[in-house]
Amino acid sequence: MIRRNIEAKINSRLGKGKAVIIYGPRQSGKTTLVNEILKNKPSGDILSLNGDEMDVREILSSYSSAKLKAIIGNKKIIFIDEAQRIKDIGLIIKIITDNFKDIQVIATGSSAFELMNNIKEPLTGRKYEFNLFPLSFSELADNHGLLEETRMTDHRLIFGSYPEIVINSGDAEENLKMLADSYLYKDLLALENISKPYLLEKIVKSLALQIGNEVSFSELAQNTGTSPATAEKYVNLLEKAYVVFQLTAFSRNVRNEIKKSRKIYFYDNGIRNAVIGNFSTPESRTDIGALWENYLVSERAKRNSNLGISCSSFFWRTTQQQEIDYIEETEGKLNAYEFKYGKKKARPPLTFSNAYPESTFTAVSKDNYYEFLT
Repeated sequence: MIRRNIEAKINSRLGKGKAVIIYGPRQSGKTTLVNEILKNKPSGDILSLNGDEMDVREILSSYSSAKLKAIIGNKKIIFIDEAQRIKDIGLIIKIITDNFKDIQVIATGSSAFELMNNIKEPLTGRKYEFNLFPLSFSELADNHGLLEETRMTDHRLIFGSYPEIVINSGDAEENLKMLADSYLYKDLLALENISKPYLLEKIVKSLALQIGNEVSFSELAQNTGTSPATAEKYVNLLEKAYVVFQLTAFSRNVRNEIKKSRKIYFYDNGIRNAVIGNFSTPESRTDIGALWENYLVSERAKRNSNLGISCSSFFWRTTQQQEIDYIEETEGKLNAYEFKYGKKKARPPLTFSNAYPESTFTAVSKDNYYEFLT
């Protein structure tokens, strides 16, 4: 069992009269995590409901406090897995939390888009929310040891760190292909907003080929044969379903800073490589710099989320092509990072240093990246 960083935080929120909601993509380990949390609880106190099961959806299709009380019986913990599949799940959880103060609700959902839409208003002030991503560097290092995990760096760059891929590394390529199909298309295609599956696939592949580069919705639309508005809509859905996430350009003091631009990264390198069908080793790849950047930015996002660190993340570039890969702003302080897969030294552009003299700058390479991710 690889311990998850958010487990202790979830445990500390139990029994406080609010629902615990865990978001994350399929196969990221949500069910395993909840079962681990509940394993020491009396089994007779737990009611487990799975939103993928038709009879569960049917029995909850008409609800009232009286009916819910009959369903719950004398249980003290209600675990609702794949909660996004259940109609009006937010209202159902609201009724339970409002009327049965001694009952703890834990709900998980693989589609943030659906689940958040169903619970946002009904559960205002009645929930604790957590994100569970694929395994993080810190979680793997805690389990395997720092030395052993750093030895796996190149493997993670190619195959990522979904739990199934980490545990069954011998079948990583085959499992990633299956996972990518389910992960990218099963959940998203179930949404009524997705009317053109082939277009979604083209957009995902186009994004996979552009990691590390700025993405224009107009150019993305032209490359995939759609409108900029549709391209933006599909990218937003991919982001809400934990496939990709965006960094915007940082701009404050310098006239020629790029202000309205974005980079788009995948939450998992393995999924990205499955999309383009390339599992070649790092030494034979022409995109190793982009893979390294995607790995570090996504792992940093996991690290910050798991630790509850609140900061804003950006990249920086000028019209003269001066750039910095990654910037974090925390309480007004800027920390800039340049990513180098090799051992090349890096310095901040003078334009940036002069404009933001109080900022810090760190070059992140294979020699020190573990400090950036822990």
